[in-house]
Amino acid sequence: MRFHTRKWIKPEDLNPNGTLFGGQLLAWIDEELALYSIVQLENQRVVTKHMSEINFTSSAKQGDIIEIGIDVVKFGNTSLTLKCEVRNMMTRETIISIASTTMVNLGADGKPKAHGKTEIEFVRNRL
Repeated sequence: MRFHTRKWIKPEDLNPNGTLFGGQLLAWIDEELALYSIVQLENQRVVTKHMSEINFTSSAKQGDIIEIGIDVVKFGNTSLTLKCEVRNMMTRETIISIASTTMVNLGADGKPKAHGKTEIEFVRNRL
């Protein structure tokens, strides 16, 4: 799994228990999956269609640093299916894992559009 983004847990990211608020973490994950898909599909019109079971296994507290990892599961005709793991860099524990998230490529009309991609491309290889 490739870990792309790190986040520093600040007071505004906490729930009343003093640990990372799950809703904040899910927002970061959704944004990271969208950015990854936009770069892979070379289209800014990408939406989240489906997320599989979300499994919180540990948490983070203020001052911890977490990292978000993404791997491609498969390329569909109009979609990209990704898996995600978030881990706490301080404790080395997995915080959350999501086995499958489907991101859909859209055309200018807002409807699913074939993207023509079949494998991961790295930006450095496009230049």
